[in-house]
Amino acid sequence: MSDPLLSVRRLDVFVAAALRYAASPSEDDARRLIGAPFSGVARADARALIVAAGDHGSLLEAIDAERVPLGHERLVATRRFAKGLRELAQSARDGATGSELAAGARRAFDLEAPAQTPPDALAPLGPYAPEAPHVVKRRRTHFSASSLGSYAECERKWYYRYVCSAVEDKGSSASFYGTAFHWALERFHQEFPRADGAPQTTLATKLDGWIQTAFERYRSGFATNVEFELQTRRARRTGRKYLEWFLERSRAHPFSVIGAEEAAELELEGYQFIGYIDRLDRDDATGAVTVVDYKTGSIAESASEYREDVARFVDFQLPFYYWARTAKGDRVTRLSLLPLKDALRDIEPVELEVVPVAAPASRSSDGSVGTIGIDELERARAKMIELARRLADEPLESFAVTDDPDACTFCAYQNACRLRPLRREDRFGR
Repeated sequence: MSDPLLSVRRLDVFVAAALRYAASPSEDDARRLIGAPFSGVARADARALIVAAGDHGSLLEAIDAERVPLGHERLVATRRFAKGLRELAQSARDGATGSELAAGARRAFDLEAPAQTPPDALAPLGPYAPEAPHVVKRRRTHFSASSLGSYAECERKWYYRYVCSAVEDKGSSASFYGTAFHWALERFHQEFPRADGAPQTTLATKLDGWIQTAFERYRSGFATNVEFELQTRRARRTGRKYLEWFLERSRAHPFSVIGAEEAAELELEGYQFIGYIDRLDRDDATGAVTVVDYKTGSIAESASEYREDVARFVDFQLPFYYWARTAKGDRVTRLSLLPLKDALRDIEPVELEVVPVAAPASRSSDGSVGTIGIDELERARAKMIELARRLADEPLESFAVTDDPDACTFCAYQNACRLRPLRREDRFGR
């Protein structure tokens, strides 16, 4: 039989914890208090704020900075909680007595001892009524190739990330590896846009220096010193492979790097698209431009595979960059994916030459060089506009999950998605 005074005792425990915080404010007590049922903050919001604060951050700062997007009423509740903690701590500093602090805690958090109502006096639950669907409210905004690709791959994933603003896990060492490597190459090519701009030994020393500087810059993103050292060594080895490729390509077809982390902006039928291009190369002989996208993670294994990804509308990155630079007046003739993940392999980009109409793709072709037709890029552009219109203007009441289990492998929201597709072995293993 339940204890009718249980809720009263829980309230007393909450007040005692608040008094302990007032006497000596600590991050542990603040997080313990916000997760309590008397804090006035929804438990899901409390957990999200704790995650947003991080292992060494401040919960109150996370609330002040609104790191977790909340509706008006829920935002007011978190601010009221933060104000209550600060008022208690200030009262303790002003010399308030224990009874005064207890009364202050009850006022700050609007606490009242619950009535001792016997359990059998509670009203029974009625029949379950499903919640009526609501149209998702969105503001008209810009779109990126990655957000459109996310929606095309899995509408539910897009919903979690861009509508719910769900809190994702912290970046992994792989993501920080990519960020650091991109930063190093950007600085290197700003200093050396041409391979003949300095002796090879100077280029090698400079690139290695920028890589080490970049990884020191993002050192806090690696969980341990061992992981930091391993990833740095891997990047330095990959950097040497990259420089070999850069010099060899320049000797065969001299070119200049005309842009690094170049902003890409494009308006199509009233919809704004934005992004950043890793690198732009201009051929010395023809003036033709190549759009280069660095890849420090998974990448299409062949030109035909990437062309198929474009055709299936699961990758809009290079098509978007093509149209953005074409609108700027560039004659873009090549799209290139540059793998920078494996330090043991030579750099071999996956490249698509842009032609008016490409021959049908062959699944048996595994070459790294292929073609893509302007008609295929136009279809990708039309799909970008279609998705932007759907997300900005049309009513959205449901978000279907993907039917591809592989898309869930590295999804940050897979544990929250009960409708995600299971692999065949998982379905029959349960």
